[in-house]
Amino acid sequence: MTERKRVRPQLSDEASSYIRALIMSGSLRPGTQVRPEVLGEALQISTTPVREALQSLRVEGFLELVPRKGFQVAPLTGKDIRDIFRVQALIGGELAARATLNASESALAELEALHHELIAAAARHDEVLLEEKNHAFHREINMLADSRKIIWVMGLVTRYVPRRFYSNIQGWPQATVDDHSKLLEAIRSKDAATARQEMEEHIMHSGELLAAHFDERVAAAERPDEAPDQAPGLARV
Repeated sequence: MTERKRVRPQLSDEASSYIRALIMSGSLRPGTQVRPEVLGEALQISTTPVREALQSLRVEGFLELVPRKGFQVAPLTGKDIRDIFRVQALIGGELAARATLNASESALAELEALHHELIAAAARHDEVLLEEKNHAFHREINMLADSRKIIWVMGLVTRYVPRRFYSNIQGWPQATVDDHSKLLEAIRSKDAATARQEMEEHIMHSGELLAAHFDERVAAAERPDEAPDQAPGLARV
C-alpha cells in the first residue's frame, strides 16, 4: 500500500504535465472533450491517475467539467498565453539579475557549458536534448539567484508553461540560442540590469512564439481542409 501511494502521484503528475502541454500547444483545442480512457491508453497507465490529473487541471483552470459530457478543455487564447509569459518574464528577470550578482567563476563555467551543449543539440536537431538543456540552463540561473520564495513563485507560474513541444515551434531553437547568448554575455559582464532585460525579453519572445503557434493551430482547426495533426495516441480524445 505504501508503494502504491508513492507511485500514483507520480503518474498523476506525469499525466497532468502531458495534458497541460497538449492544451498550451494547441493540440487539444478549447471545447475538446477529454476522455480518461484515451489518455490512459496514450500514456500506457490506468485511468485512475489520469482522472486525478484531470481533476487537478480543472482546479488550475485548464479544464471544465460539463454535466453529461465530462471534461472539456477550457477557453484559452493566445492573449492568455502572452499574459502568462509576461508574469513569468517579470519573475525571471528578477531572478536573472540576482543570479548575475551571485555568479562565481565556476557557476559561469557551468552556464557556458550548458549553453554550448544547447547549441550542439540545436545543430543536430536533437529536440529532446535541446529542451532538456534549455530547462537546465534556466534552472541553473534560478538557483544562482538564491531566493527561495521567488523561485517558489516561479515554480507556480511555470506549471502553466509546457516544457515539451517548444522545439517543434518554428523559430524557437534558433531564438533560444541567440537569446541565451545575449543573456550569458550580460551575466559574464556582471551587468544585472541588462541580464534582467535580456531574460524578460527572452521569456516574452518564447511566449510570443508559443502564442502565435497556438493561434495558428486553433485557426487551422476552424478550416476543415487544414485541420492540424492530432497529438500521438489522442485521435479519439
